[in-house]
Amino acid sequence: MGSSADSVKEVDPSPAKVGLWEDFVDIFYAPSSVFARRSDGKFGLALLFLAIVILVLIFLTKNAMQPVMDAEFTRQAATAMRKNPNITAEQMAGSRGIFEMLGPIIFTVIITISVFGTGLVLWAVGKLFDAKESFAAAMMIATYSEVPRVVQILTNAAQGLVMSPEKLNSMNAVGFSLARFMDPDGASPVMLALAGRVALFTIWVTVLLAIGLHVVGKIPKQQAAIAAAITWVVGALLPLFGALRAS
Repeated sequence: MGSSADSVKEVDPSPAKVGLWEDFVDIFYAPSSVFARRSDGKFGLALLFLAIVILVLIFLTKNAMQPVMDAEFTRQAATAMRKNPNITAEQMAGSRGIFEMLGPIIFTVIITISVFGTGLVLWAVGKLFDAKESFAAAMMIATYSEVPRVVQILTNAAQGLVMSPEKLNSMNAVGFSLARFMDPDGASPVMLALAGRVALFTIWVTVLLAIGLHVVGKIPKQQAAIAAAITWVVGALLPLFGALRAS
């Protein structure tokens, strides 16, 4: 790809004041500009805004996703009762109410933690390629790279509204991943976890990570792509570990 100087081109940082709304729109068609103008690494407000948007959307789409949530809870409850016969149906019914009430908040917290984890891994991996971004800048890249999850929530809910309830038998049923074509009850949990990582929105996020690392870290595109791919692999370890425990 040539030297870093040849590969990394200057991007107009658009120094004029730009609001978060513009950032959240521009990230879909001009991500390089967003990363360039936010290269100072101030990510806190953007992450808070993203978390609030996700939380509101999950609440608004709760009814559309209810069949999926019911199927997932039933599957998890059956697994828990099989592993621990002391758990009664009444106890599971009680926990279901808590799950439905706190589910949107828990999901939002998981997304937030995921951003921190992704930022940390991206920063560490970037150093292997002499990337110049600070830890705060890596966090900024991770934050804006997760914005497509907003579209993911909306597309999942849209499918929940039009698909027949019997087909909504898992979260993968509305996901754009290889796991969508696998039986959630018969397939290996490990294979489901791996197939779930080969997903449209996960790949989209990974591409944005590469763009951000290229622009802010000032490394060639090829190296940025490799670093983002490594980050994707590291991100697969946690669900893979959970799947191994469930096997």
